[in-house]
Amino acid sequence: MKNKFSGKPNNWIKIMLLAFFPLFAYESSAQFNPIQFERDSLDNGLQIIYHIDKSAPVVATVVHYKVGSRDEIVGKTGYAHLFEHLMFEATDNIPRASMDKFVLEAGGNLNAHTSWDETVYHFKVPANEIKLPLWIESQRMRKLHVDSIGVNTQKGVVREELKMRVANQPYGTLIQKICENLFAGSTYSWAVVGLDGDLATAQIADFKNFYDSFYQPNNAVLVIAGDFKIDDAKKYVREYFGGFPRAVEPKRPQINFQPMTEGKKERIEDNKAQLPGLFVAYRGPKKGDKDDYAMALLTEVLASGNSSRLYQRLVDKEQVAVASTVFPLSLQYVGGVVFYAIASVGKEIGDLQKYIDDEIKKVIKNGITDEELTKAKNLTEAQFISQKKNVLEKAQDIAQYAAYLNDPAFVNTEIEKYMKVTKEDIINVAKKYLDTDKRVILEYVPKGYKD
Repeated sequence: MKNKFSGKPNNWIKIMLLAFFPLFAYESSAQFNPIQFERDSLDNGLQIIYHIDKSAPVVATVVHYKVGSRDEIVGKTGYAHLFEHLMFEATDNIPRASMDKFVLEAGGNLNAHTSWDETVYHFKVPANEIKLPLWIESQRMRKLHVDSIGVNTQKGVVREELKMRVANQPYGTLIQKICENLFAGSTYSWAVVGLDGDLATAQIADFKNFYDSFYQPNNAVLVIAGDFKIDDAKKYVREYFGGFPRAVEPKRPQINFQPMTEGKKERIEDNKAQLPGLFVAYRGPKKGDKDDYAMALLTEVLASGNSSRLYQRLVDKEQVAVASTVFPLSLQYVGGVVFYAIASVGKEIGDLQKYIDDEIKKVIKNGITDEELTKAKNLTEAQFISQKKNVLEKAQDIAQYAAYLNDPAFVNTEIEKYMKVTKEDIINVAKKYLDTDKRVILEYVPKGYKD
């Protein structure tokens, strides 16, 4: 769902490409069976949630650590993302370069992601291998080797990744520039990957301190979903995680958001860009806020497929863009709304701004139609139901609701928030968040471009 976007913030360009592919409205007749689960906890503060799904002989595990790049401080950025990689290094009982091998040989897979608010690790294995991911997760929770070999290796990997994402991609500085302008003065004001200079100068002691602060049982949620017996799983969890002591609650930077007092506009000459790109960002509602659901549906109306307002106006009718879309960025303590368009050959970037602004004004003045609201809700409901068919996606959703809201049952009921949105709610969020000149406008143009 739209507000789940914070899970993978560094896939923005991939998400943008969805503008090229059509989505169609339909009346949803799919049935959703509420997810049943059992909550548990250990004395050390680890939260555990068990969900039985016997539709396939597999088990998914998710460990959701409540730490992301917004827990970093100025001068020490990129640590959360580095640990996404470092946690695949050696532990007391797992040699380097062995985790992947163990899991692949067992017929499973593993991965991880980092955002501003979270770092999440997940496995999917055959049901008879349930002990393997639990053992690995317990090893790296408190027995990770934060040493020069692993740190220097992963610093190199991450710095190379940063170069590939920023220096070698069109519009590569987009995320950093949006963050530093839209969320200025807060720990949301840098991209999740951090700043290269901070990683280059970081010491082993810095990373050990980060690990000991945040990679603790009382700062994590463990979800086990799939084909298993709960009593067996409880025994394994206590065997592997029960011996860890409860840690002091992590000290987090204070997050203070100052009102935007003026708009920001910048033109960036981009040697990698073949066509001019316009990106317009507004402050938006945070995750779980009532406005978040109305904003998500508004972005569906504006940008879902070839029948959406932005595609129809900029791509089909005016033919000033080859792609145009908008998406909300809903985070734990703040949100944003990002509009984007890539100019057609020979078209001016100013035309993109003019037509986007015009479509926003139309929503503020006239709202949306009954048909548009129905389509947006149908698409949202269909995606909601689709996500509940995959055992790993269910585990990730449950973990996120437990971590952010301490309410895993929200996995069953959040859809009701979307279904209750009215046309008046859509107008209200458009007025509240988009009817302002206090926004960030970034124009990326090829070398030598002139209006």
